[in-house]
Amino acid sequence: MRSVFSGRARRVTTCTALALSAGMLLASPAVAESAPRPPRPVVEQPLIADTTTPKLDMSQPAVGTGEARAAEATAVVPSRFDVDGDGRTDLIHRKQDGRTYVAPTATAAAVKFETADSLLTHNLDLVPLGDQDGTGRPELLAVSRNGVLRLYAEATATSGSLTWSGNGWNIYNKVFSPGDVDGDGRADLLARQYNGELYYYRATGVPTAPFAGRAKVGAGWGVYDQLVGIGDNDGDGRGDVVARTTDGRLYFYGSTGNPAAPFKAPREIGRGWNAYNQIVAPDDRNGDGRADLLARDQSGALWAYSGLGNGSYSAPVKLSGSWLSVDQFGGAGNIPTAGRSGFLGRDKAGTLFWYGDQNNGKLTARAQWGSTGGWAGANLSYVSALDEGAFADLLEIYQGHLYNSSNSHDFGGGWQVYNLLAGPGDLSGDGKSDLLARDTSGVLWLYQGNGAGTGLASRIKVGSGWGAYNRILGAGDFSGDGRADVVVRDGSGNLYLYKGTGNRTAPFAGRVRIGTGWGTYTKLATPGDLNGDGRADLLGVTAAGDLYRYLGTGTSAAITSRVKIGYGFQTYANLY
Repeated sequence: MRSVFSGRARRVTTCTALALSAGMLLASPAVAESAPRPPRPVVEQPLIADTTTPKLDMSQPAVGTGEARAAEATAVVPSRFDVDGDGRTDLIHRKQDGRTYVAPTATAAAVKFETADSLLTHNLDLVPLGDQDGTGRPELLAVSRNGVLRLYAEATATSGSLTWSGNGWNIYNKVFSPGDVDGDGRADLLARQYNGELYYYRATGVPTAPFAGRAKVGAGWGVYDQLVGIGDNDGDGRGDVVARTTDGRLYFYGSTGNPAAPFKAPREIGRGWNAYNQIVAPDDRNGDGRADLLARDQSGALWAYSGLGNGSYSAPVKLSGSWLSVDQFGGAGNIPTAGRSGFLGRDKAGTLFWYGDQNNGKLTARAQWGSTGGWAGANLSYVSALDEGAFADLLEIYQGHLYNSSNSHDFGGGWQVYNLLAGPGDLSGDGKSDLLARDTSGVLWLYQGNGAGTGLASRIKVGSGWGAYNRILGAGDFSGDGRADVVVRDGSGNLYLYKGTGNRTAPFAGRVRIGTGWGTYTKLATPGDLNGDGRADLLGVTAAGDLYRYLGTGTSAAITSRVKIGYGFQTYANLY
């Protein structure tokens, strides 16, 4: 059992802070002796009390008849991550502590998956590929937040060997594998751009050069909020895909055998799938030779769907155990998120408390952050992680200097010209989290992060007139395209969404009003992803102290209707 006060991984400060003069970053380093000493020590991030990943329930039997076909098809629905040798796919996943674990199918307890380079601590997404080079052990792709794709070969239950990496994969909002597309027995790769275009990468079987050049194989795939490469569920031996729309319709894309146009027209196979926050491809979990599905609901339960061999699925069976502590399943179809998993409240005495997300739309019990009264009078901002880690950063402006209270890094002086800071994530499209800063004249500026939490580039003017807003908030993607967005509230109580563009010189599309009457809330906060679906959510507190939740929808409406999830929040002077 992990304590709620278990420490976060320390960050190593490797870069010299840049000086900030009159609001502009200069090329010369700050003089350490002249900088004021940070007023508070580094405080470790509280963590959600963790429970052991449950043993993977394999109780669902094969469905229907056709044993002859099952025996034949077993060879064409290979496991893509069998590390315990029983022929079935083990569930690799990223948990709320940011680390990677494997839940084996052989009824053993989950184990931590680590590598010598420790890069798997910073995974955003995980894509199992199966045995690509004929050695008998599977390969695994890991997608980092800064767009690096890494191939780990010869995976075991606890580790893998880094054999290849490639940069620039942050041009895609989803990378996944349908299995073997071209019939050569190796799992190929698909990647969707932010504009909905789909690209195909043929597997080569060579771990040091694992994929051929990309080929465009479709457009319009942005209508789906989940894309799952399932393996073969129509009996032709090639990889298929299921895709979900935001209204919960599930579509099956059967394979054609033609890599230039790999999928047949979609066929609707179900509705109500928006009850699940992640849909996962476990390959053939029940041994009948057909690709199956797993889906996690918002209570944390996994539901198993048996493939019927014709592109459809059986009625679901609920499996045992709670999987709420999993932030991202390997092979899941959602757009993953990381870098923010809760919010802070500072009471009127100056004590900070942290509330964590639970992946079920609810919050953890609060945990005190730092000493009692220790943050009285502090000028604070809580922003999406400026490094590749899983935890948000607490920033403080003190005597004009900007400090990262998570690692004591000094970003330099001159920050007293700003009256608001926000950190919604990556706004510039380079895969690294950025900062927004508004000056007293209402001009909004963008500072690009260096991905390590130790440096910021020279500021870029975003626009004027932002003084009309009394709140500028962001912690991820509201619109469903995978890019970080911001929401703002004006003095009349109107709520607007600014969709992120990924363009550092013009980081937002035109504003869209998504609500009125938001003046009823005395405080607003963005906790990140409350319910585990990869979309940003929003919180509001009334004068009476009631806490209301708005979940991100990934649609033009941006957020759902409100649901009350707490009370007593009038005790806080500020939320972050």
